[in-house]
This record gives sequence, structure tokens and C-alpha cells, in this order.
Amino acid sequence: MLVAHPAFGARNSTVGETGKKQQSTKKKGKSGTAKSAKATKAKPPQKPAAKKQVAADKHKPVPIPVSIETPAVGRGVVNDVRYWSNPDYTRIAVSVDREVQFEYHQLPAIREASVPPRLYIDLKGTHVAPGVKDIPIGDGLLKTARIGQYRADTVRVVLDMESIKDYKIFTFSDPFRIIIDVKGDRREELTKPRETVLTPLVPSVPAIKPEPAEQKRPPKPVIGKVRRIVVDPGHGGHDPGALGGNGTKEKDIVLQVGLKLAKLLRELGLDVVMTRSTDVFLELQERTAIANKVGADLFVSIHANAALNRNVSGIETYYLNLAKTEKAAQLAAKENGTSLEKVSLLQAVLFDLMANYKLNDSAHLAEEVQKSLYHKVSGEYAGVKNLGVKQGPFYVLVGATMPSILVETAFLSNEKEEVRLRDTQYQDATAAGILDGIRAYMASLK
Repeated sequence: MLVAHPAFGARNSTVGETGKKQQSTKKKGKSGTAKSAKATKAKPPQKPAAKKQVAADKHKPVPIPVSIETPAVGRGVVNDVRYWSNPDYTRIAVSVDREVQFEYHQLPAIREASVPPRLYIDLKGTHVAPGVKDIPIGDGLLKTARIGQYRADTVRVVLDMESIKDYKIFTFSDPFRIIIDVKGDRREELTKPRETVLTPLVPSVPAIKPEPAEQKRPPKPVIGKVRRIVVDPGHGGHDPGALGGNGTKEKDIVLQVGLKLAKLLRELGLDVVMTRSTDVFLELQERTAIANKVGADLFVSIHANAALNRNVSGIETYYLNLAKTEKAAQLAAKENGTSLEKVSLLQAVLFDLMANYKLNDSAHLAEEVQKSLYHKVSGEYAGVKNLGVKQGPFYVLVGATMPSILVETAFLSNEKEEVRLRDTQYQDATAAGILDGIRAYMASLK
């Protein structure tokens, strides 16, 4: 039995008629594909006897009925809908407990009825988890994100839009998430200068404790145009990342390096925001959303590498692009927490996703950091290999609006490098090397 969601009206012939009426003007898509939001015009077929009913129906918003039946075993569960408002776009993440098929459509505004343009996503073979509710947004791009059981086996998510120029839809894995990035023109009050944004997106993550006042060094002048940097220690919480032969966890090592790097950057007089400063889990799409939210000038994600061949060692730095080698694709699959097949799907839409990505600046930042990091570490430790700058489709870098890199500090799978990564002096050298690379990059912007 289906009953009406109180906010959207009863489910009756309105759904079917509205869908048919708007079919020629709405945008269609399939899962895993990103498209721009451009509606097309065509004359929809109408039955002469139903003209009055169709005219009345088209003024109604897309209804989302709610099922009160017990969900069938084996369906996907839509267990979370979240959003991040950034200076240039709004990101919606719909989380499902398994991979599902979905379709998305755009409906134009109906001005005479004050109905805004809408984008809706139908998730096949799913039901809504208890407690998942509509989200009021009102950030100048989106009014609300509504969710409900459209059919017995289909959950519908509707985004009521205030302003839209374009949108992109893509997926992350493990857990499966549908990501919708909506771009448009915000109201004036939502586009304040970035220096007024001072609060990290995740208040539950404690900031690094400042040193006692008597031990603080006076801030040095900031070099160049960079003022705010987001430091992103990879993995965390229930996601340990790579594991060394002696049980060393990537999440612990990169957190220590990240804390040391943040301290050095602050001593340089820079504003630093960490995506995490404790052992907590953050989803990949949230990390660049934090950087965009706080108006960062640079995004540096810190990781430790691993390989099946335990003799492989060295330092390498990545920026977002298509993987040029199978090794790069395999590393992207590891860091993305997904499969090579999923990496291939991401590469198919990556060019579209990188429309505003600082590709050349990211490559430049990667070159400076790789050169300085290798120089610093190899000067203190023998046998360090320079694996160079590479590119790959890393989820954690997708959507960043500033130069962004991923640093692989050493190989946990290599016995010698695992020992080094556990050593605080090696961690200090790694943080100092990354700092030197950032300083070189900033100096080149003068």
C-alpha cells in the first residue's frame, strides 16, 4: 500500500501524466555518466480528451509517495543524503548500502505556477532507511533535497533548484555513493571573499592544539599568493589504508606526517585546515568539499604506498588526470577503495569532471613537491628512489577547485621503508620536504 507524502501530494495519475508531459523537455541519463544540464524542446503527444487534466497536472511538483510496506529482502538501502555548499557549487551525496542502477532527469521551471526547475534521480531496487528525511538547503543554488519511496522498488531524490547552469553526476564506491555537483549563480551574500571563511567544515574534528605562547615562533611572511592550505591525511577510522608487514597502518603514519606539516605551514604564517587531525573516517568526496568550502588555495593529500612486489620502494607524487599506466590505475583503485573496472568508468567521465580543475597548476605543484621531498629525504637516508610525478584518476582529488596533489611518501609494503615510516625523524624529514616544495611553488607565483 502506498500513501501520500504530506509535502508532495497524493500519488495518482499525476505522476504518470507529469512524466509523459515533461519527457521531451527533461534531460535523461544513466548511472555512471555525467552530462550538462541543457533541456531540449519538443511537442509532447496529448490525448484530446485529457487536455485539461494534463494542463493542471504540469503545475504540480514531482510527487514522492512513501511506502508503508515492509521492504523486500535484498533491496538496496538508501541510508543517507548529505550536502556541502561551496563557493562555486553545491555537492549532494546519496549513500546506498550496495551498488544500484539509477536514472536522472531534469524538469524545467513552470513560472506561472511558481514551480522551480527540478533534478530528480530514481534509484532502482531500493528503499529508504528509517530516519532519512528531506534536507532544507537554501544556499542560492538548491532549495531542498527531497527523498521518498516513489514506487515499491524505487527511491526518488528530488533537488528543487533556485539557480542552475550545469550539473555533473558520478559515483563513488565502497560505500556506493551517487554524487551530484550543481553549479549556477548564487545570491550575493553567498559569494563573500574567501578570506572571511575561517571555519573548517567538520567541527567535530578537533583542531591541532597550539603550542604554549612562550614557545611560539613569530609568523614569517607569507610567500606569494597562497594563504590557505588544506592538509588531508588519507584514510582514517575504520579505513586503515595500506598495511605494512609488521602491522603498520597507513592511516596512523600519514596522520603524524600531516600534523607535522600543518605545524610547519603555520609557522610560515599560513592558514591551515586539516580534513582530520584525529583517527576519524571521512568519505573521499568530503575531503575536497572541505577544501572548496574553506576557500583553500592548495590541497595536499598525504598517503603511504603499497605494492605486491615488496622490493618496490620510493617516493612519488600524483595529480588528477587519466592514468597513463596500469600501475597508476592500480594505485588509484587502491586509494579509491574500488576496482580497476570502476577506475575505468571514472576515466570515461574524467575530462568532463575536470572542466574547472587546475590541471597545469596541479602538475606544477606536484613537480615542486616531488623534487623537494626527494631532495630532503635522500639527503638524510640512503637508497631513496625518486619515482617522479605521475597522474591518475583519484577520487579524493575529484571536484577540487584549487591545485591539488596526492603525495605517496614511501612504501609500507617494503620492509625497510616501513621501518622508516614509523620513525619520527623520517616523518619530520617528509613533512619538511613537502613544506619546501610548497614554498618553492608559492615563490614561483610571484
